[in-house]
Amino acid sequence: MIVVDAIEKRFGRTQALAGVSFRVEPGELVALIGHNGAGKSTALKILTGQLLADAGRATLADRDLAAEPALAREELGYVPEDPQLYDYLTAREFLELVIDIRQAGELSYGLEVAALGDDADRLIREYSQGMRRRTALAAAMVAKPNALVLDEALNGLDPPSAARVKDQLRAARARGAAILLSTHVLETVERLADRVVMLAHGRVVADERVSDIGHAGLEELFLERIALSMSLDGDNPTV
Repeated sequence: MIVVDAIEKRFGRTQALAGVSFRVEPGELVALIGHNGAGKSTALKILTGQLLADAGRATLADRDLAAEPALAREELGYVPEDPQLYDYLTAREFLELVIDIRQAGELSYGLEVAALGDDADRLIREYSQGMRRRTALAAAMVAKPNALVLDEALNGLDPPSAARVKDQLRAARARGAAILLSTHVLETVERLADRVVMLAHGRVVADERVSDIGHAGLEELFLERIALSMSLDGDNPTV
């Protein structure tokens, strides 16, 4: 459903991505992790059609994001790290707008995902960071897209809200959505993800099933692979 195939991207003299490949199957939740500057943001921007790759191919449901960007994005729900919403709409009005633009979606489902209660009829400008993030997630999920790309989607959520969002993601996975979640919170990866893809210096240094990582845990694997990447590649800054 989500395929990144040998993607390369350079910004001037900086190699941001150097042949990155991974995939997310229907009904799978894959966590994308890496150190600051590993290339995660660049990969997500290519996968959501915000950047063009220099080489390689990114597809959603076999639709090429470079050749058919509009068709490919019909399959996509996306939450950026810093979602920008319409401050002078309510969450209900914002979701109605998204449904109208996409010509798909169910308002009651979107409001269930947002879990705002009566606050759904307050202006978004009055919302806390967590409420804004839940509204952005509801907008991404309201049309039940086949692919979800979430950049730090659990940031700023209190524990009850985070638990509800995780339940919604599990439900989306159960109905067959392919979910790619970028996060720095390794505990979330261990509890929620089926697989983890780790980037370091613009390359994939691990692609493992979480259940196969073993007793040492994800943190040790992360530190081990980052150290190995640095010893092999030297200081190769990425974006």
